[in-house]
Amino acid sequence: MARNILILGASYGSLLATKLLMAGHNVTLVCRKKTAELINRDGTEVRIKLRDEPTHRSIFSRDLPGTLDAAPPADVDLSRYDLVGLAMQEPQYTNHTIRVLMIKIAEAKLPCLSIMNMPPLPYLKRIPALSDMDLEEAYTNAQVWERFKPGLVSLCSPDPQAFRPPDEAANVLHVGLPTNFKAAAFADETHNRLLRELEADIDAVKLDGQDVPVKLKVFDSLLSRWPNGRCC
Repeated sequence: MARNILILGASYGSLLATKLLMAGHNVTLVCRKKTAELINRDGTEVRIKLRDEPTHRSIFSRDLPGTLDAAPPADVDLSRYDLVGLAMQEPQYTNHTIRVLMIKIAEAKLPCLSIMNMPPLPYLKRIPALSDMDLEEAYTNAQVWERFKPGLVSLCSPDPQAFRPPDEAANVLHVGLPTNFKAAAFADETHNRLLRELEADIDAVKLDGQDVPVKLKVFDSLLSRWPNGRCC
């Protein structure tokens, strides 16, 4: 069954989006209006190197079984979506239009999977050793996260390294290190079944009979893989 996924962030987020599109799921990328217009017109291009191939392949969203669209934050209809991906840099969530959307996401109680450059505050509250610590000062504006239920927020290690080539359009992403996204489980098993469904669908994708790097791997432990730094 095709799932509908909302991803905040059209740069690094386009890598996860491409993997989902290849598996037949539908994705909306949240970004600036100008970037949304570009993506809705031309789609996205993600360059990735398959195992034992000397050069990168370009994977175009328009050639994939899933459907891609893009929208600025104010135009998002949350009733469409099964899961939200958080793929912006932490300071970007303080933008007013993003904050308004985040309030709506929290109120809708949608499960959120983060591939941010740092763990979201509600996720850290799920870890017993950290739950009572004062962590708010580590965030640009911790109020962004105050409405989120911790059990609905999980973390996906941003191990794959990717960047937007500086001399190319905003819909192009180059993957330098195609390692896996490693996701911690949600609190609710219903949401975990969705994660594992996406994991299996992405794992099954082949390109010209070859395996495609950058899998989604789901772990039961909250600390199965602590995120490290990434480019972009």
